[in-house]
Amino acid sequence: MAGQQAPVRVGILLSGRGSNFLALHAAIERGEVPGAEIALVASNVPEAVGLAKAKDLGLATFSVDHRGLDRGDHERALLVALRVARVEWLCLAGYMRKLSPVLVGAFPRRILNIHPSLLPAFPGLHAQRQALDYGVRVAGCTVHLVDDGLDSGPMVEQRTVPVNDGDTEDALSARILESEHQAYAFALRRLLSEPWRVEGRRVRFGPDSNQM
Repeated sequence: MAGQQAPVRVGILLSGRGSNFLALHAAIERGEVPGAEIALVASNVPEAVGLAKAKDLGLATFSVDHRGLDRGDHERALLVALRVARVEWLCLAGYMRKLSPVLVGAFPRRILNIHPSLLPAFPGLHAQRQALDYGVRVAGCTVHLVDDGLDSGPMVEQRTVPVNDGDTEDALSARILESEHQAYAFALRRLLSEPWRVEGRRVRFGPDSNQM
């Protein structure tokens, strides 16, 4: 009888409250992302609320303050911690630092991010405010693989959210966040359990796909 396959070791990078991290952790605990375990929660902000919550959950944590360090030194310290924890996939959960090609290259097509817009619309900061300022009627979120660009990697999953008359940035952000919590776990499960390939800026799933 074949032995049970070891779970995929997932690392989480966060900078703030960690709501997407907590949603992912809860989904994994409920068995909605079978074959995954959170191996490390790391932050560039030692006082991040999400890091404290990870400690409360009994998860391994690591922090290295980016303030006062150049990007190379900061990422080298982070990479050492990820390698020691034997992390295989990275999930960015409100990580407010753009990754360098060195870090992206260490996890080729194994870094996920979630962005609060329907990419390629409104990349970067304050996507919800950008959507409201532009006057769109539909907003949403996008889970994508991370590349060297800004929110430009191949898209895995998108969810739409209506923009209501009189919406504030906070109100729209809260509704998008609910979709983020569902979409992130769904996308991670598919990537870990189904065959897939990258075609241009899109991840395609299917029985004839080979991971590339």
